Amino acid sequence: MSEHQAARSTTTGRTAKEPAPGATAARTAGSKKAAASKKATPEKAAAKRAATQTAFTKSAATKKAATAKKATAEKTAEKTPAAKAAAEKSPATKKTAAKTTAKKTTAKKTAAKKAAGTKTAATKTAAKKTAAKGAAGAKKATAAKQAAGTKPESQESKAERAARINDALAEVYYYAHPELDFENPFELLVATVLSAQTTDLRVNQTTPALFAKYPTPEDMAAADPEELEELIRPTGFFRSKAKSLLGLSAALRDDFGGTVPGTVEELVKLPGVGRKTAFVVLGNAFGVPGLTVDTHFGRLVRRWKLTEQTDAVKVEQEIDDLLPESEWTMFSHRTIFHGRRICHSRKPACGACPIAELCPSYGEGETDPEKAKKLLKYEMGGQPGQRLKPPADYPGRPAPPLPGRDQAAGAAR
Repeated sequence: MSEHQAARSTTTGRTAKEPAPGATAARTAGSKKAAASKKATPEKAAAKRAATQTAFTKSAATKKAATAKKATAEKTAEKTPAAKAAAEKSPATKKTAAKTTAKKTTAKKTAAKKAAGTKTAATKTAAKKTAAKGAAGAKKATAAKQAAGTKPESQESKAERAARINDALAEVYYYAHPELDFENPFELLVATVLSAQTTDLRVNQTTPALFAKYPTPEDMAAADPEELEELIRPTGFFRSKAKSLLGLSAALRDDFGGTVPGTVEELVKLPGVGRKTAFVVLGNAFGVPGLTVDTHFGRLVRRWKLTEQTDAVKVEQEIDDLLPESEWTMFSHRTIFHGRRICHSRKPACGACPIAELCPSYGEGETDPEKAKKLLKYEMGGQPGQRLKPPADYPGRPAPPLPGRDQAAGAAR
């Protein structure tokens, strides 16, 4: 082996087995550096983290300060007319302002429309009230004008109308007479007392048995009260009526010799006898003229505007002044006939009335002729076509006409 090879071998062997002196120093320095680096890393990391946190905190504080500054600037800008003007120049600001203006305009229009509607409704209500007041005022004025322009009917005109009504009724009810059956003044007096609060038909159905048992005042005055009550029970109020019959019969027996007196003053002194009953007896049993003011008579003379009185005595006095005394009794019969058959209390048959042209109250009832005919009542509640039986003291009297048919023929004569 040469020296060169030996030296090489020595060098190679050193390289393989031990480091070179320079290399070892370098390695040692690197190792120290690495160790120092490893030792300094945790401290640097902590310092880096602290620096990062500080930077983040500063950044957040900066942002917060910037936001606050911006908000302050915006508030200041809102307060400053110049800033406001500047903001209005911005397109976004202009758009927002336009929307706000549009909303305000719409709200104003809606409010105006609502106000207009309210005003219109109020105007209409006021107009209606004004119209109603005007109509009421006009009606009141018209009524006042008519009242001022229409003078009360004179007594002469009223008497003329009463005479014409009486003549017209005489043509239709030429057969008028008292509808109570009787043969002497005593029977008529008793039948009239019984007719209170009931129909003449019911009385006529009751009196035959009564007069058969008690034909004279003396017989009736001696009657047993209970038996008398039982006989007159169908007429109603039989106890008070029996008391009146017993009293007037005893008075006729004791004070008038068993006969019926012929004056109003004497008749009204009898128990149960008033002016109406007295005039029925005087006019039909003695031929003494008098007005019979019953419910039918009073109702009709008021409808004809011949009187406004409701008291029977005052009605009698006013009608007495309108007609001749000779017509009083028959005018009573005709008026009562008319009230029972045509001029009813609730539904007068105006369309079938023979004196419609003379009646100032025409139209209160049914004016259609065909409908009015259906309202006609015949003889004391009888069936249509039933004829009235003439009283025994009117021999040879013609059969009464049928309302609605024979009346027309009678009125045409």
